[in-house]
Amino acid sequence: MSTPTEIDGCVTVPTLFRKRVRELGADKVALREKDFGIWNEYTWADWGERARAASHGLMALGLKRGDVCSVAAEVVKEWLFADLGVICAGGVTNGVYPTDSPTQVEYLINDSGTRFYFAEDEEQLDKVLAVRERAPTLEKIVIFDMEGLRDLDDPMCMSFDALLALGREHAEANPTAWDDAVEQAKPDDLMILTYTSGTTGPPKGAMISDANMMFMMATLQSCYRMTPDDEQLGFLPLAHVAGRMFYTFVVIHAGSVVNLVENPETLAQDIQEVSPTVHFAVPRVWEKQFSAVQIKLKEATALGRLAYRVAIHLGGRRAGYIKSGRTVPPPLAAAFFLADAVALKNVRRMLGIDASRWLSTAAAPIAPDLIEWYWALGKPMYECYGQTECTGIATANVAGDFRIGSVGKAAPGVEVALADQNEIVIRSPGVIQGYWNKREKTADTFRQGWLHTGDVGRIDEDGFVYIVDRMNDIIITAGGKNITPSEMENQLKFSPYITDAVVVGDRRPYLTCLVMIDHENVTKFAQDNDVPFTNYTSLCHAQEVVDLVAGEIESVNAKFARVETIKKFRLIDQLLDPEDDELTPTQKLKRKVVNEKYADLINAMYRG
Repeated sequence: MSTPTEIDGCVTVPTLFRKRVRELGADKVALREKDFGIWNEYTWADWGERARAASHGLMALGLKRGDVCSVAAEVVKEWLFADLGVICAGGVTNGVYPTDSPTQVEYLINDSGTRFYFAEDEEQLDKVLAVRERAPTLEKIVIFDMEGLRDLDDPMCMSFDALLALGREHAEANPTAWDDAVEQAKPDDLMILTYTSGTTGPPKGAMISDANMMFMMATLQSCYRMTPDDEQLGFLPLAHVAGRMFYTFVVIHAGSVVNLVENPETLAQDIQEVSPTVHFAVPRVWEKQFSAVQIKLKEATALGRLAYRVAIHLGGRRAGYIKSGRTVPPPLAAAFFLADAVALKNVRRMLGIDASRWLSTAAAPIAPDLIEWYWALGKPMYECYGQTECTGIATANVAGDFRIGSVGKAAPGVEVALADQNEIVIRSPGVIQGYWNKREKTADTFRQGWLHTGDVGRIDEDGFVYIVDRMNDIIITAGGKNITPSEMENQLKFSPYITDAVVVGDRRPYLTCLVMIDHENVTKFAQDNDVPFTNYTSLCHAQEVVDLVAGEIESVNAKFARVETIKKFRLIDQLLDPEDDELTPTQKLKRKVVNEKYADLINAMYRG
């Protein structure tokens, strides 16, 4: 085992969390949660007291060190309270996406050996109740929100409030039990299970240790320098490693504040109200923000559109100086100051990023043009890269050392190299122990201390890493041409009318594409142009909509060589959500599933 990472004299997450609670106590807000339009505040003392009570409650129910507890919920305060309750008691927290089906819940419980299951509400409870008879390890279900469940009488079920009450009783009888459990924590303890995508087989439980996360907390802090005064917006799923890192563990490291959204639908309003000082999001969020601005511009006056074009042009010129480390010429600085006051500041306020010191993106490919747009808007955006299997980021663009189009250089303490077929491999204290109960998959992915990522890349002479594509996604056409589809797909998603796209063409004579339209923006286009439609399917079949998407594809085709252009396309005419097999929890199309499910539609594009 490598030397444990030390943060403020602590080498484990439980001891660091306890230290923060004692230091910051009731004087410092740790998190806010919006409920019925009101932001409610919870101090570090509140978080500590509830986590401690949850720990004691689980101990009273018989939790042993190493027991797995699963949590199925949206981004709510109880997720954080339960998470630290489990971890400080020596348990292992496994995140379950609230969009998972009962079948997926059954698999996760049985594969992980879950003893205690936290369900957010009646919807999540129904899923686990439907499968509990086939889940022999499951002993107790704890429910966060009892609305509609007041008359529930089931010996396996209890409310979260009841768990906390049980824990407080247990604490009175066992006053040293929590501190004893915290002191027993070891850096090599398994702390988190995070199940990765199952597009090539059943989902795999990534085993993240205490030491892995402590290293990642220090790594993120060295890259992004968060302070106790920083405010984040919490909206990404906490079952995803990015959500856990930024909304739980980075907050514990920095002593900063996380603001939990009311629900995913209120994100746009909530970010305006919070105006976070630091903001990490996946590419789809940034793409939707850009699309929203483009749609607003279509509704603006001619003078308003002109003011924006001038301002964004000046912003791009100014950003060019800043990115290269040069001083912005005074005339340009003055012109931008005026243009910013007239146009760009309002855009940033609308997007909720006006107070942000930096923006960051990862978890999926993003178009470099989109990053450039945020820089022109007046906000630096830094792309980073990593995987669940290395507990988060491995490379990062950072202030003063970045290159747009790359994913940055290796973070401190991380080694990045290229193996056979230019596969990116990573070695660091963040690389996880392996996959839960998956010896063969573990042996295939983790070799001689290196994580084999499955990503093809290149590293330039200055150490900047570039992701080319997934090894399994590279297309080799019938003519022998190697094509990386993600580059074209990123450009397509830059359109306000396209949510996602999958380019097809492996062993085929030419490239085709399946497109998922942006429902909201295309609906508005149809309404503004008197295009008749009755539902999502009819919208996709409207000739005007097909022509609209065709124009967007032709604009992208113009940027690529002829052999790399899309010759035909079809629209996916079903409105998908994360519960559908085609989408990941972060709403990205799964290439393998799409190719299989829409095989007839794809084959039709190659006939005749």
